[in-house]
Amino acid sequence: MSGLKYSIWDPTGNITALVETQTSIEQQPEVAARIMACHPEVEQVGFVSEGLLPRLRMAGGEFCGNASMCAAAWSALRRGEDSGSSEVSLEVSGAALPILIRLEHVPSDGEVEFRASILMPRASGVELAKLEANGIEAIVPVVKMQGISHIVLDGFSPFARLVDCRPDAERLVRAWCVQLGFDGLGLMFLQGSESERNLTPLVYVPGSDTVFWEHSCASGSAAVGMYVAMQSGREQSLSLKEPGGTLRVQSNPHGDTWLYGRTSRIGTY
Repeated sequence: MSGLKYSIWDPTGNITALVETQTSIEQQPEVAARIMACHPEVEQVGFVSEGLLPRLRMAGGEFCGNASMCAAAWSALRRGEDSGSSEVSLEVSGAALPILIRLEHVPSDGEVEFRASILMPRASGVELAKLEANGIEAIVPVVKMQGISHIVLDGFSPFARLVDCRPDAERLVRAWCVQLGFDGLGLMFLQGSESERNLTPLVYVPGSDTVFWEHSCASGSAAVGMYVAMQSGREQSLSLKEPGGTLRVQSNPHGDTWLYGRTSRIGTY
């Protein structure tokens, strides 16, 4: 698009565009919509800038772990750190403090690729909420995080079947987000009970008015790790197989959580 400089990244299938052109907050949702119309594979758009610390603001003002990996890699490349290992402290929308991201360059014949690990912001708590869907009421766990919150729906939840009724799930994630008063809401459909589990993420962001069955969700994966660790009372290391690939999360009952994934740049414009 004329006059707009951006790059597109693949963090475990959660395709992300990063815009370098200075854009006012008021214009960001419109610019994001234009990029997503031009590139239908893009699931979210962030706006990056350099300062004392590199900064990422998502189009809806939410927090996003996958986009944070991409922004850290973008910043490392701008500093010429295109080999070996590096660390980036990144200011991110929805997070009160800068987050630490560790990068390891992966040699490749194609576009640049990094392994990434993020020390995720702690959840403010896990609460129980009483929700209704199609005449059924149930108590669900809500992991309240900075910038976005997530409802964890395991196979025992009465709402687990919503994963197979996507129009209902998309309607309800919007309604529940409004009901609970969140800046953003994810439904994390979790299957399995061992260290390797399946996760299907659905995320609604009111600020950008987007609802996506994401190929992977970093903050949702971290929320699952935090919830499972708090429930079990011991440290958990989980491999979460998501539609776009696997994210690994390590969390203890105090909420300290590392998320491990990969990101690669797939185009510049």
